Amino acid sequence: MKIITNSEQETFALAYDFASQLNGGETLCLIGDLGAGKTAFSKGLAKGLGVEKIVTSPTFVLMKNYIAKAGNINKLAHIDAYRLTSGQDLEAIGSSDYINDNNCVTIIEWADRVRNIWPDNCIEINFKSLEGDEREIEIKK
Repeated sequence: MKIITNSEQETFALAYDFASQLNGGETLCLIGDLGAGKTAFSKGLAKGLGVEKIVTSPTFVLMKNYIAKAGNINKLAHIDAYRLTSGQDLEAIGSSDYINDNNCVTIIEWADRVRNIWPDNCIEINFKSLEGDEREIEIKK
């Protein structure tokens, strides 16, 4: 499914609505260039999952965890794989504690860097900058 959003707010709203389709245990693998909308999407998804804290990109700490409040989903793990070079790096930061946890949704930004260890339940989401604030977002389940 491909969607065009015309602003950061529309990207946020798309993710907020998308959160209602999640059951827990999913890993969202976000791919796109810098500024393509990955973090805006992550913020909207977090809000849709009932996360009350302000969500920021975990660029320097690699992974941040949040308390979620959406049905049986009570955790959100947000990973930034930009500085990772392998699946071993991803495992070293403790991602296996969250990936496939049925009470957790995991977001991996820059997921193309660790494609070799994507879980089977990965939902690939591609972001492409168009003109101005316009973004093409493709969700592959």
